[in-house]
Amino acid sequence: MPRMLDVSDDVRAEIGDEEADRLLAGENAPGSYDCTSCRTQGDSELERTSTVLFVGDETAVLAFAHATCIPSQVVQVAEEQLQGAVRSITGGGPDLPGAQHAGTPDQAVLGITSGLVLIGGQLHPALVVEPTGPVSRPGSDGSTDEFLPLVIEQGFEPVADLTEVPAALPGWSVLLAMGQLHAVLQPGTGGGNQVSWWQAHQPLQVTDGWRTAANKSSTVLVFAAPAGAIGQQPREDLLRNALEKAAADGVLAAAAMPLAGT
Repeated sequence: MPRMLDVSDDVRAEIGDEEADRLLAGENAPGSYDCTSCRTQGDSELERTSTVLFVGDETAVLAFAHATCIPSQVVQVAEEQLQGAVRSITGGGPDLPGAQHAGTPDQAVLGITSGLVLIGGQLHPALVVEPTGPVSRPGSDGSTDEFLPLVIEQGFEPVADLTEVPAALPGWSVLLAMGQLHAVLQPGTGGGNQVSWWQAHQPLQVTDGWRTAANKSSTVLVFAAPAGAIGQQPREDLLRNALEKAAADGVLAAAAMPLAGT
């Protein structure tokens, strides 16, 4: 029986016309499925359903989601990280936070913190990204921490205070799937598919309040600061204070990014 599937051009290009046509005809697509975004059951015979392709270096995993939750898209994941995504998609194995990496030149390990930040009387879902150590440019002697200049070159804006919401950064997005944080995505080179700037080895939990706020605004504020500027703050008021201090010290940058998923 034909399925009400959305197969984007990017997904079709990856899986081929023959496989895409078989999916649309219902040969290889499930009727019912667990949405990879909201975790509730969907039915591709009764409601529009997105095909979401997680692609590694050698492996690809096709998942399904309500079209109202997440559009059909290709999500590129490092091969060694794909097994975590597989466990998340299939619901197997514990979801334990692990080391995270960003697409900075030397693949610095990043810490990431989620929290709600009050700006202009409104609570905004935010992520704070901070390397565990200095980030140097390729070919440099590594003696200077270049993380802040690098993210500003990528389109983040310097933050002087927390009185205004940062501007949107075109081509970037925050991927939330099955209610957990998977990646911060940036534009691919040459106008290609988005690639991971930051990628969770294991999907990271966010609070219900954070997820509700993100779903309401469909936007996440991403703050970036060099190593040691923010630190791991156990409460949102302390996180706010640390962000304000980093802004006052001139070591904070930020961007607003659309939310992909729920």
